[in-house]
Amino acid sequence: MRFGRKVGVAVLGLAALMSLGAAQSAIAADGVTVFAAASLKNALDAVNEVCAAEVGGKATISYAGSSTLAKQIEQGAPADVFMSANLDWMTYLADRGLIREGTEVQLLGNSIVLIAPVDSTTDIEITQGFDLSGVLGDGRLAMANVDAVPAGKYGKAALETLGVWSAVESKVAQADNVRAALALVSSGEATLGIVYKTDAAADKNVKVIGTFPEDTHPPIVYPVALVAESENAGAAKFLSCLQTSKAKALFEEQGFTVLAK
Repeated sequence: MRFGRKVGVAVLGLAALMSLGAAQSAIAADGVTVFAAASLKNALDAVNEVCAAEVGGKATISYAGSSTLAKQIEQGAPADVFMSANLDWMTYLADRGLIREGTEVQLLGNSIVLIAPVDSTTDIEITQGFDLSGVLGDGRLAMANVDAVPAGKYGKAALETLGVWSAVESKVAQADNVRAALALVSSGEATLGIVYKTDAAADKNVKVIGTFPEDTHPPIVYPVALVAESENAGAAKFLSCLQTSKAKALFEEQGFTVLAK
């Protein structure tokens, strides 16, 4: 029964994706289409509003895990701009000739944090060998997919560096993207979660109980670039606007570090 339900959901998801692809194809001829990591949503929605005048209208933004978006672009999805939550997926597309040479910008930085529901009394210090498994008890640790999604990969790397991954691996509830992991904690379905600092700041139903030291995981870098197949003149204008002082202020307001000068 559960298997049948999963198949039904998968079919509905595929239908929705096909519908989204058709809608994006219709829009791409006029407006800029941006594929962006889910963790960028609040900040990028705000930036999109202020950049509309320079670009010639608001961009259509599709948010998902960077891995999902990169695979969609590889399969021919009509994106003009790609914003990844790590360098790996940008490199993945660049190596396949799918990113326009000379347009990549390392735009933003972030950090990963341990979160709990806002009413949780959990208190823990993130140190080498800390007892995360004990704190979780029978609960679950929400993370984005640890093999593909940047937030999940950063989180797993941090837990491995701290020597606690093997103790909690069986308790991890993996989600398709970091915002889905955030939702598991926000709704109380997961006891704790690992998300970006900016995600935690965007949800009043969670609180940060610890920040992972920067030296426990690879540097968190968000690159942005034009997709090689894009013929939309507004895409370059959008890319330029992302690097303006007004965009910088909005990114910083959401907790991002702006790397591009």
